[in-house]
Amino acid sequence: MRILHTSDWHLGRSFHRVGMLGAQAEFIGHLVSTVREREVDAVVVSGDVYDRAVPPLAAVELFDDALHRLAGLGVPTVMISGNHDSARRLGVGAGLMGRAGIHLRTEPSACGTPVLLSDAHGDVAFYGLPYLEPALVRDEFGVDRAGHETVLAAAMDRVRADLAARPAGTRSVVLAHAFVTGGEPSDSERDIAVGGVASVPAAVFDGVDYVALGHLHGCQTLTDRVRYSGSPLAYSFSEAGHRKSMWLVDLAADGAVTAERVDCPAPRPLARLRGTLEELLADPALTPHEEAWVEATLTDPVRPADPMARLAERFPHTLALVFDPDRPPDDPDVSYARRLAGRDDRQIAEDFVAHVRGAGPDPHERTVLRDAFDAVRADEAAREVAR
Repeated sequence: MRILHTSDWHLGRSFHRVGMLGAQAEFIGHLVSTVREREVDAVVVSGDVYDRAVPPLAAVELFDDALHRLAGLGVPTVMISGNHDSARRLGVGAGLMGRAGIHLRTEPSACGTPVLLSDAHGDVAFYGLPYLEPALVRDEFGVDRAGHETVLAAAMDRVRADLAARPAGTRSVVLAHAFVTGGEPSDSERDIAVGGVASVPAAVFDGVDYVALGHLHGCQTLTDRVRYSGSPLAYSFSEAGHRKSMWLVDLAADGAVTAERVDCPAPRPLARLRGTLEELLADPALTPHEEAWVEATLTDPVRPADPMARLAERFPHTLALVFDPDRPPDDPDVSYARRLAGRDDRQIAEDFVAHVRGAGPDPHERTVLRDAFDAVRADEAAREVAR
């Protein structure tokens, strides 16, 4: 069976205030062409179909167009909700869509109930594990401790139990939206850490033939059977070095996996440039970046006059401007943003405690801070579910 693995469409998202709907529509066209031309048997979309719980109408219309075009090809599609999606909204009409071959899996309770597709060698069971917010699904899975590894392990126990009851030789594919250990994140993914822990080990998914992951935006191979497709478009300058693609996966009769990357169309290349303003304006080596979307980091010791306007004369698609003067890290004039770079919210709070009283939080206080941040994030997730 030939499977096309994609994820993280983030329909409705912009890139530094540049609307991406046209590029997203081009990607959908590319996806449909790939399905037709490469004789794909099934499409899997591993979450974050939309960029937010209540997407703009234009994004919903593009999603509707994608579903109609995929259904028109007669190729089954399996989709799960991600942490950016509203699972309840995305799942509306799932029963009717399933009759057209579009299988939406947004309910945690259905993790152990597969979509069964067949080829000449028998059945392939597709198990959809939507994004599992630990605080919201702990009761569903009967776990004492709400953590990503705990709830995913419980969901996979259901998958393995169902698979064990099926005829010998039944092959299996799991769709999951999670941060798996060994994956490389980028700046455009929403933090999903619980208790300071965001990732789960790949061994959680042992026992199935292929795991189609979503959440991280870089295309990655964690093992031959566990892969991220990444987002089809770049959504932050941290993805400047990414090769945006989908996985074309061939699942053999014995469950063996071979995979090929299929490149996605890019609306414009990305470039991250660094130097003084005069260096950036004069350096002939930067000529290839003149038509790129540019993030420029200026290292001038004193902020130059009209930097954006001057940069735009050479790089008309400059979207982001960062000031990072070359100064020693302990210089009192180092920017607040630079001092906070690389720290998460909990670490920033701990630094604040240390700054105010001269000593950082003790272990008990760290636990209180961690639990407080987890509670706020869980409350935000619950509000999105209820919207």
